This record gives sequence, structure tokens and C-alpha cells, in this order.
Amino acid sequence: QVQLVESGGGFVQAGGSLRLSCAASGRAFSTYSMGWFRQAPGKERELIASINWSGAFTWYTDSVKGRFTISRDNAQNTVDMLMNSLNPEDTAVYYCAARRGNFRASTAEYDYWGQGTPVTVSS
Repeated sequence: QVQLVESGGGFVQAGGSLRLSCAASGRAFSTYSMGWFRQAPGKERELIASINWSGAFTWYTDSVKGRFTISRDNAQNTVDMLMNSLNPEDTAVYYCAARRGNFRASTAEYDYWGQGTPVTVSS
């Protein structure tokens, strides 16, 4: 089992950047695939980026490709997401999640979740 705590959210103007971090505790963090999700008001939670256990492979949804970068440090038990060129459509609560198995999986297939960190982008 793994416990996850996100940090780094906040308010930013359009065009700005934020770095989200997810700290994991528990055993065998390096065996988990990790994902960053977001949920905007009135919308379903969506997977926006994921990374495999070693960090060698990543996936991004089209709306963030080229702007967001997911990375992990297995020695520190962290997974980060650098978000550049933010726009108001990126406003949401951002969650990290973990699962054993393929990093390209649906929301329902992720097993462990953090509490979320809010991001607000003003125009």
C-alpha cells in the first residue's frame, strides 16, 4: 500500500508555471506506475499524464502535451509535474495516483489516491 500527498497548487496568471509534487510513503514506491489527474468543476476526473515505474516511459493527454512534464525520483519517493504555459482551462483540482501494472490505464484502474491540490489560472 502507498499513501500520497500532493503539494504545489495555487493561483497563477495565464502563461505562468507551477510545479506540482506528490510525496509517497509506504513500501516499494518504485514498483508503482504513477499518474496525475485533474477534475474541473462539473467535469469528470481525467488522466492527464502518467509515468511507468522506472520513469523511462511517459504518456500525456493531448491538451497538455508539450506544456506539462511528468517526472519521478524513486530515491526520494516523489513524482512531480511541471506545468508551463498555463491557461484558464487548466483550472482544476489535481490529484496524483498510483497503481501496480501498466501506466496507461483508466481512472478506475488506479488504486491509491492523494487528497488533491487546487490550481487556479486567471486570465
